[in-house]
Amino acid sequence: MAFQKISEDVKLGEGVRIVDFVNLYGCTIGDHTKIGTFVEVQKNAVIGRNCKISSHTFICEGVTIEDNVFVGHNVSFINDKYPRATAEGRLQTQEDWSVEPTRVCEGASIGTSTTVLSNVTIGRNSIIGAGSVVTRDVPDNVVAAGNPCRVLRPVEPAE
Repeated sequence: MAFQKISEDVKLGEGVRIVDFVNLYGCTIGDHTKIGTFVEVQKNAVIGRNCKISSHTFICEGVTIEDNVFVGHNVSFINDKYPRATAEGRLQTQEDWSVEPTRVCEGASIGTSTTVLSNVTIGRNSIIGAGSVVTRDVPDNVVAAGNPCRVLRPVEPAE
């Protein structure tokens, strides 16, 4: 018996593999992508083809992940730099804030337990080290890590 919550409005490509304890709603997932256990993907998030999304990962509204991207375990994406529970003394609704987008470009890899803030782009083929906090754009073809995440060196061809 599968323990999955996949809303009718989810767009799944061919050959998508989804394991148990996954929550997907209003998102798009490309062909041959694998979604690990305990992953949530919110509405208006887009995941490309041939991606691997590892367990315990949270992909919020406004995140676009291009093709051939690896997302390690326990990665969290953020879509609001100044989150608040209330506005004018009441619980916030969608009308009280705007989604701030994030993009992960083709071929990038994001290490375990990384946090990716909103309004950033992780460049093509770049590698983000485990435990990083990505607070600003990361260029193409680099290894970057730390808190805050910073470029360490170019990606070597074997990587």
